[in-house]
Amino acid sequence: MSVRSSLASSVVDFGGTGRPIVLLHGLMGRATTWWPVSRWLTAYGHVVGLDARGHGRARRPGSWTTEEFADDVAELVRDLGEGPAVLIGHSMGGLHAWVAAARNPELVAGVVVEDMAVDRRGDTVDPWRAYFESWPVPFRSLAQVSEFFGGLGDYFVECVEERDDGYHLMANLDDLYAIATEWGERDYWSYLEAVRCPMLVIEAGHTDMPEGQQAEMARRARNGRHLVVADAGHVVHHDQPEVYRGAVEAFLSALP
Repeated sequence: MSVRSSLASSVVDFGGTGRPIVLLHGLMGRATTWWPVSRWLTAYGHVVGLDARGHGRARRPGSWTTEEFADDVAELVRDLGEGPAVLIGHSMGGLHAWVAAARNPELVAGVVVEDMAVDRRGDTVDPWRAYFESWPVPFRSLAQVSEFFGGLGDYFVECVEERDDGYHLMANLDDLYAIATEWGERDYWSYLEAVRCPMLVIEAGHTDMPEGQQAEMARRARNGRHLVVADAGHVVHHDQPEVYRGAVEAFLSALP
């Protein structure tokens, strides 16, 4: 795998050969949160994960517009040089996936969006602040991280780093607030409607996204499908891994 220097440290190569499959994480996550999914995805192509700006090992400074995140994704696909990619994104990563596909249709063969909405105007980051500030930071051990987040403990263990006084979230909270603030100020329908490739929209049964919007996303896409996964929270691929796997495998198998 050949990736230019400014992206190289942000990429995790999960293995596999063939069509590139790029995994894009959600806000405050990182590429390695995709490890369980990557194990079966390698049967379908060359699987790589990208740490988004301000996350994981991608500590490069800059602004936080959605277009810049999407352009990073497109640059990675170009650097791989393996042809059009399938972009699989969770939450924020789903947004980056369809915007990248809209802006660079020649680079994308398919898009999977997991529990993300197009229009969240009016939302503020105030609930996020209260949530993050409730964390007992610094965590004293990875075991405490796992215990605090309960069922998603193994996911959040991937998102912290050890410092002198204990474990902290790798991403900077002010950066996260800036990223999420943009979502409350604009919508992304024009990008969604410009996507030419097949799209699968996977909605959590217990989603916090606006009601009906993800079904509408699939309807407005040129070649969209919508699936609601019962008994799943926001991280569908964690809460209902077999249902998620079956849906994605069917989608990949149907791509030309």
